[in-house]
Amino acid sequence: MKPAIDAAAVRGAFTVERTFKATPAQAFKAFTDERAKSRWFAGGGDDPKLVEREMDVRPGGREVAVGEWKSGKTSRFDAFYFDVVPDRRLVYAYEMHLDARKISVSLACVEIEPHPIGVRLKVSEQAVFLDGYDDAGSREHGTNYLMDKLVASLTD
Repeated sequence: MKPAIDAAAVRGAFTVERTFKATPAQAFKAFTDERAKSRWFAGGGDDPKLVEREMDVRPGGREVAVGEWKSGKTSRFDAFYFDVVPDRRLVYAYEMHLDARKISVSLACVEIEPHPIGVRLKVSEQAVFLDGYDDAGSREHGTNYLMDKLVASLTD
């Protein structure tokens, strides 16, 4: 049985920026290397336990991360990469699922710029939240949380 579909689509957009001591290559690797990304993207504390991970970061490549929360719910990040410029930029679209429900589709851009203290990282996202899913700012909050973890993974 299919769930009832509410045709409402809610749009959201935000940009998160961080400036920190690292090289552009280190910041880029944090997004594109499975081991480096595992240090900040999921796991530990209240984060979900990573139960599936695939990474093929290149134009036309895909990334999948499935996490299981303490409550038993699962979240699925399923991305497709359009543009990958080493040490400078990533552009990808992704779907987010909670259990079997698709809650959003997003377009994201990660920009890495040299800065006098190291790098300036800018993550911009445009999202469409689907079928009545009320994000209430949690995507932006979650992205800020993840960027803090990324910076800590490179500076500790």
